[in-house]
Amino acid sequence: MMLRRAPALVWLTLLAGCAGRLDGGLLPVSGTVPGASQVNVLVATTRRPSPEPEKMFSGERDTRYNFADILVSIPPDANRVIGEVQQPEDRSGDPARQFVALRAETLDKDQAKIRFHQRLAASGDRRVLVFIHGYNTRFSEAVFRLAQFAHDSDLKATPVLFTWPSRGRLLGYGYDHESASYSRDALEGLLAALQSDPAVGEIDILAHSMGNWVTLEALRQMAIRDRRLAPKIKQVMLAAPDVDVDVFRRQITQIGENRPPFTLFVSRDDQALNASRALWGDMPRVGAVDARAEPYASMFRAERITPIDLTDIQTPDSLGHTKFAESPEVVRAIGARLASGQTFAEKPGLGGVLAQTASGAVSTVGSAAGLAISAPLSIVDGHADELGDRFNQVGGNLRSTVGGSY
Repeated sequence: MMLRRAPALVWLTLLAGCAGRLDGGLLPVSGTVPGASQVNVLVATTRRPSPEPEKMFSGERDTRYNFADILVSIPPDANRVIGEVQQPEDRSGDPARQFVALRAETLDKDQAKIRFHQRLAASGDRRVLVFIHGYNTRFSEAVFRLAQFAHDSDLKATPVLFTWPSRGRLLGYGYDHESASYSRDALEGLLAALQSDPAVGEIDILAHSMGNWVTLEALRQMAIRDRRLAPKIKQVMLAAPDVDVDVFRRQITQIGENRPPFTLFVSRDDQALNASRALWGDMPRVGAVDARAEPYASMFRAERITPIDLTDIQTPDSLGHTKFAESPEVVRAIGARLASGQTFAEKPGLGGVLAQTASGAVSTVGSAAGLAISAPLSIVDGHADELGDRFNQVGGNLRSTVGGSY
C-alpha cells in the first residue's frame, strides 16, 4: 500500500528488522557451548505446520490444535545483554552467539500432555506461565522470546507458549487481528485444560500488544460459559494492550467481579499504540492511557485493576511499545513476583523497583533490549491525507515507500 503523505510504515523495522529478519532458525544444532543456558518451551498453537523444518509452523491458520516441544539454547551471559534475543543468521545458528534449537519436535495431544507433566515434575513447581505474543511475530521469534524471558527473569514456573497465526509481516495487521479472534476458543480450551489438570497448582498469564485481544476474549468467553474464570488463574498481566478502551471496559465487565488480579502495563508515549489509535477511528488504546486521569483512574479502581505506569522509562525502543520488558530490572522484578507467588495488587511497587500509577509514583528502572518484537501498524485506505497528519504527530519525520513483498 502506498501513502501520499504519511511517514514510513516501516518504523516497525526498529523492532522487527527487515531484510535481515530470518524466518526460521529452528533446525536443531548438534550441541551447545560451555556457559550456555537451556530453556524448554512447550507450545500450543493454532498455526498450520510448515513444510520447511526450520520454520516448524507458518503464519497460516489451521483447523487443528497443534503442539510442540522445543529446547532452546541461550548464548553464555558474557555474549549477550539481558533482554536481548540474538536471532540465528541462517537456518540453524551458532550457539555461542545466537539462540538456537537443540530439539524441536511436533507432538500430538497425548504426547504434549506427557511432556508437560514431565516438565512440571522436573521443575518441582506446579505453576505455569502462559505467554501470548503480539502482532507481526513469526513462530521462531515467539519461541525465542519466551525462552529469553524465562531465562532472564529466572522463571521457576513451566513456560507455555500460546502462539496464534501471525504472518510476521509489516502489512499483515488486519490478517493478524482476525487470526487473534480466530484463536480465542483454542486459548480458552488451553486454560480450561490446565485448570482441570490435577498436576497444575497455579496459572499465570502474560500477554503483549495484540495478544491481549485474544487473551481478553478467551477469558470473557470462559467467564460467560462457566460463570467464572478458572480458579487456578492467579494473575493476568496485560502489557501494552492494543485494545479499544471501551471494548476493554465491556470485556472486564463481562468477565465479572469473581476474577483474579489484573495488572496493566501502560505508557502514555507508546507511539505504536498511538498509530493503532489512528487506524481504529481515533479511539484510545488501553495500553496508552493516562491511568491517573479520569475516567480511567476511577474505572481501574472500580474494576480492581492495578496499573503500572512505564511512561518515564527511557529505552532504546523509540516506539515505546515494549517498555515493560526492555529493562533488566523490570524483567527480573516480574520474575521475582511470579516466584514469590504474589500478585502486583498484593504487594505493589515490586520492592521499590516499580510503583503503581494509582499511588502517583513513577518507575525508575533501566533499559536493555526488549522482550517482544511486535507492535501495531496503521493500515490506511483512501483517507491518506487525514491519516498522514495523524502519523506526522506520532511518527516524527520518518519517511519511506513500501513496495513489493516484505
